[in-house]
Amino acid sequence: MRYVALLGSINVGGNRLKMAELREALEREDFEEVETVVASGNVLFRHDERPSDGLAEKIEYIVRDRFGIKSFAAVRSRDELAAAIADNPFREDGEAKYVHTLFLDRPLDREAFEAFANSYTGPERLAAGTREFFVDYAEGVGRSGLDPAMTKAKVIKCRATARNVRSLQRILDKMDA
Repeated sequence: MRYVALLGSINVGGNRLKMAELREALEREDFEEVETVVASGNVLFRHDERPSDGLAEKIEYIVRDRFGIKSFAAVRSRDELAAAIADNPFREDGEAKYVHTLFLDRPLDREAFEAFANSYTGPERLAAGTREFFVDYAEGVGRSGLDPAMTKAKVIKCRATARNVRSLQRILDKMDA
């Protein structure tokens, strides 16, 4: 089975990790055909089929044990990644670098998320998914007040990592190659 692991907190904020070293560490632990896409913790691999939560825990452990980095790994199959791209309602009319999918480590609390989205007054557009949610950072990620507002409202009570639509499509294209 072909998977992608989207690691959070890699090559940002002092958590430097060479992708060649990450590939080597995963290959030593029964991950096969390990490839990385850009240097921000996007790892493609084959592994015996198993629940993605178990693979995420295994990768997180390897990264913490080998490199001393506490990271979050969102593991998705090829079809789950394709669905996350297709389900993003902003991918067609938003600017690709500003349209993001935030992958979560558990199902989204839709009721809390939608209550927040309906009351949020910033320029971003928000939409719920299942184990992800979608954001169009219309005026740019760096200027956005969305993350502090979500933190204050305690909307997302789990770990997450984000990728823009352009990056996700590159990863899917590489999975399909």
